[in-house]
Amino acid sequence: MIDFESAAQELTEARETGKPCPPLRGRLIPAGDVGSAYRVQQLQVREWLAAGQRRVGAKIGLTSRVVQESFGVYEPDFGVLTDAMAVPDGVEVDLDRLRQPRVEAEIAFVLGTDLPDDRVTTVDLLRAVDHLLPAIEIVDSRVADWDISIVDTVADNASSGLFVLGTTPRRPAEVDLRLAGMVLERAGEPVSVGAGAACLGNPLHALAWLAGTMARAGDPLRAGDLVLSGALGPMVAVTPGAAYEARISGLGSVRTCFSRPEDS
Repeated sequence: MIDFESAAQELTEARETGKPCPPLRGRLIPAGDVGSAYRVQQLQVREWLAAGQRRVGAKIGLTSRVVQESFGVYEPDFGVLTDAMAVPDGVEVDLDRLRQPRVEAEIAFVLGTDLPDDRVTTVDLLRAVDHLLPAIEIVDSRVADWDISIVDTVADNASSGLFVLGTTPRRPAEVDLRLAGMVLERAGEPVSVGAGAACLGNPLHALAWLAGTMARAGDPLRAGDLVLSGALGPMVAVTPGAAYEARISGLGSVRTCFSRPEDS
């Protein structure tokens, strides 16, 4: 018998106290039981919404083939985004809000129409996307030492933390998403480089996967939803006090910075 409530409570306590919990796999959730992990995720999301947070979209994870192979899975995962996770471009992030933060550069899709069908074409996607933005996702884990499996990360809302959006919207037709180059800098020095092709071959492929997955679950993507594509390059551990800037070809740039421990 799986104790969904206990698993959700451990992650909630880790989030609130700042003390990461042990891995859930093989202890509270059977190893490889992704369906049960999503149920644990949903319990937490319901609590956030009941507490007044507003759902604004979804994030896609595990879009790198190398990362998928390390988890022994061959499709992405997803988590829910709420308004409480949003950080304005360039605003300092208080490290007390996070546990084990890392940053990665992504493409943000903002939908102008619903995607209700479980099978979508590229034309469907291009029609549905109103605009694109550069984004930095600040990923985090409530599991100690990032010792995670697919079950742990899914239950932990796909290791979500915060997100930062740029302010230079572009139409999909203006950007070659597959070839869009990315550089993520820390204090002006490159720490991660990549391109759209690193995200399932094209970030649109990731969006198609999410649209189909959510439609089959009876909770399709809707107009106004924000979707984070998944990383365009390797994620980087956060250095306290450091500033990060991601530049994506055709999309512009987005910035974030972090407090120092003595400032928190």
